[in-house]
Amino acid sequence: MAIGRSKNKPRQRQNPSRGASSRRKVVAGVVQLGSRNGGNSPSKPNQPALQFRWADAISEKEWAVYRSAMETLRQAKIPFLLGGGFALAAFTGRWRDTKDIDFYIWPHHRQAVIDALTRAGFQDLYSRLPYDRNWIYRSTQSGVIVDIIWSMANQRAQVDAAWFTGAGNIGLRNQQLLVVPLEEFIWSKLYILQRDHCDWTDIFNLLYACGSQVHWNHLLERLEEDLPLLRSLLLVYAWLCPPEALRLPRALWKRLKLCAPEPSRQPPKRNRVRLLDTRGWFAAVQPPDYKLEI
Repeated sequence: MAIGRSKNKPRQRQNPSRGASSRRKVVAGVVQLGSRNGGNSPSKPNQPALQFRWADAISEKEWAVYRSAMETLRQAKIPFLLGGGFALAAFTGRWRDTKDIDFYIWPHHRQAVIDALTRAGFQDLYSRLPYDRNWIYRSTQSGVIVDIIWSMANQRAQVDAAWFTGAGNIGLRNQQLLVVPLEEFIWSKLYILQRDHCDWTDIFNLLYACGSQVHWNHLLERLEEDLPLLRSLLLVYAWLCPPEALRLPRALWKRLKLCAPEPSRQPPKRNRVRLLDTRGWFAAVQPPDYKLEI
């Protein structure tokens, strides 16, 4: 059963050096949807896209370090993808304060990246803040952190060709960057459900902002036997904001053997967003220029 944008065709795989014209285009932190609905927010097709210039929230000191890392990787001819809070802002148009930047790379480029950053004056953060080196290299310069990632922290999967062929484009402070695909972004965040840290709030924001843009077939293929995680998340999402959950493909709910949400005339008795977290974490109920508190 095909779900989402391609009802009869599987998601196409392309050579990593090609396929740029089919990528999502992200400009000034707002997902551009091309001809689908005129570039408006997918969950609010009759309203203008968010205009919060989230890139302006990055300090000059931080941006100088980030730009240096980007230029270093380019000079070393190492392809990389923008992830983390920057990717979240690229897809949702919403910024949250972050003190680092995440770049995803091919696993076999790990040592080449470490060597290049070291030559450029970056230092390994391990001596000051030990971390698991099996999936990430944490470099720092002038107190600013640049994370290099090639695998999920739980070792569920490594970065592969699909991460690059499905990447989107963003223009960020005169830098043209590739962004981690929406599907891989959601996939990796599904597993982060720890006692002191949970990324499901990020996924709720992603679904609210661009749920209609997800290649659901591809994501389901990635999950394999881990589909119960997605089932659980969608059930919470449907409870959290039923009208938005109704916009997801009905075929998706059927494929996951879940009852599709039904319209309700009665508003919820309680503020469900605040039941999960009293901070301003959900973009759906925050002003367009409001930073996310997550």
